[in-house]
Amino acid sequence: MNPKIVINILLGIGAYAIFVTVVLMYYKHNPEAMPWDDREVFNRKFIAGLSLDNPVSKNSVIEKLGSPDISEAKKSSSGNVYVLFYRTQHVKSDGKTTEDECTAMLFKGNQLVAWGENAYQQYKEQQISFSN
Repeated sequence: MNPKIVINILLGIGAYAIFVTVVLMYYKHNPEAMPWDDREVFNRKFIAGLSLDNPVSKNSVIEKLGSPDISEAKKSSSGNVYVLFYRTQHVKSDGKTTEDECTAMLFKGNQLVAWGENAYQQYKEQQISFSN
């Protein structure tokens, strides 16, 4: 085989490898730009990887998953409490995202403390404080 052809092939492979590496290292994935079904899978995988032993902040969840589909907040006797809902399971094709199609993520202050079915119930049970 001609040495020039081999060199050109190797240079092409090298340039492709560099391009792929740069894209993977610097491309920021935007979940809000995904189709709804891909975003559900993305959200489920992220939530499945969470651990209470490795705490996550509200800001880092929003950075990773994008804006929540539904959110609520209130002041409680223990401080600010937030619940963010991220769509994780399709129920009905009506163009609306409802709580039953989402996974609730409960934050006290800026710290994730619960997620899943009981998170919203825990949020509702928080006593509201009306401090000035």
